Amino acid sequence: MGDSTYVLVHGAWGGAWSWRDVGRELSRRSVAFIVVNLPSSTRGAEPTTSLADDALAVSAVAQDLGPVVLVGHSYGGAVITEAAASVENLERLVYVAAFVPNLGQSVTEASREVPVRTLLDEAIEVDGEYLRLNPERSTAALYHDCDDETARWAVSMHSTQTTKSLRGARSAPEVDVVSQYVSCQNDRAVDPEIQKLMAARCRFRTNLLSGHTPQLSQPIQLCDVMLSRP
Repeated sequence: MGDSTYVLVHGAWGGAWSWRDVGRELSRRSVAFIVVNLPSSTRGAEPTTSLADDALAVSAVAQDLGPVVLVGHSYGGAVITEAAASVENLERLVYVAAFVPNLGQSVTEASREVPVRTLLDEAIEVDGEYLRLNPERSTAALYHDCDDETARWAVSMHSTQTTKSLRGARSAPEVDVVSQYVSCQNDRAVDPEIQKLMAARCRFRTNLLSGHTPQLSQPIQLCDVMLSRP
């Protein structure tokens, strides 16, 4: 097989922007990558925009590529799980502090497998059929180990998230490819105990001493892990 292309999938309220520093590092290493903007996190998204729509966006981007590694952060883990069966030439799945829902399970349901409330829960605000993040509280939940400038920039980039996307159940079957879980040990958004359960659904696990968003706080270390082949 030739060189792999890494398809980077962000989490809820995020965008392609969240992979800025990882993209710079991958470019420095001459690694091919594509960053996806998920429809459910797009400003002005229809409230019906779902997990299935996000998965379709990922599979469409990956359709004509050679060997593909899907990388999903947080909610993006559910997206790559849903998209995997429809991606030809899929080589590997990498989950970063991510949800790996079981068949028939939503991200919301997966997040409740361990009954613990996080700082991210405190930051979420309901706005009709959308969810928003409180700026001050989301900083503490998502970017506590980033420098102040990066944290302020990231918070300014947040979008809304359709409620439907987080409540949509996984419908895609398992795929027989290598799966790797990157557990963020200082995470204040997705509790490490939840991550331990999600990691058990993957073949390999790696730990990072980072908060929820290592692509901004530890991009070099995250790239080291992503590019390793277990």
